[in-house]
Amino acid sequence: MSAMEPAQRSWVAARTADFVAKVRGGLIVSCQALAHEPLHGAAIMARMAIAAREGGAVGIRANSPADVAAIRQAVELPLIGLYKEELPGYPVYITPTLRHALAIAQAGADLIALDATLRPRPEALDGLIAAIHAQTGLPVLADIATVDDALVAIEAGADMVSTTMSGYTEGSPAQPGPDLALVAALVGRVQVPVLAEGRYHTPEQAAAALEAGATAVVVGGAITRPQEITRRFVARIRQAASSVAGS
Repeated sequence: MSAMEPAQRSWVAARTADFVAKVRGGLIVSCQALAHEPLHGAAIMARMAIAAREGGAVGIRANSPADVAAIRQAVELPLIGLYKEELPGYPVYITPTLRHALAIAQAGADLIALDATLRPRPEALDGLIAAIHAQTGLPVLADIATVDDALVAIEAGADMVSTTMSGYTEGSPAQPGPDLALVAALVGRVQVPVLAEGRYHTPEQAAAALEAGATAVVVGGAITRPQEITRRFVARIRQAASSVAGS
């Protein structure tokens, strides 16, 4: 595990506990839109965060310094920040370096999320987490795809884990729905808070994650990406229309 000074460890632990107390048993809404998507823009994501808060969300997850800063000004909810950038030669793109993490911390995030899968990365995971702790005092959320990912991330100093990457790496199940089995396995193996994230499309799936022991559930596309929501409706309606036409 990465070494921290006692005072620093106490500060990070206190922030972790505060975050968990505020989000436990609730819904964290991921307000993200990439450059090619219709809702891209910090002002739009800030409005999306306000809508999520009004709907009862207990936290927000956001990408990029601009979006994090805008959302921080708009809502007081706990804010998970990340910074997506593809670097040549590396599959890891969620907060891949300390530079990205510091930018997110400066923008106002309460927690730094990063890809902690066992794939090639530009900076060693333990050193990166240690530097984030030392230079920001913020907890680190490890986005993982497998139990092994999680165990390595926790050994490297991660304060929480999230199932974000399940289905997106080799060795994790590519399936249309969430990886509830991974949530249950993590809850039974690790001593840090577990967030459930990744392909949660329905309230029933989110409830199942909480029943499996997740601290909270992160939902993104099913709430904040209207193009994805529309596609699901269209696919089902076309299926029904085809069935009616063939009867």
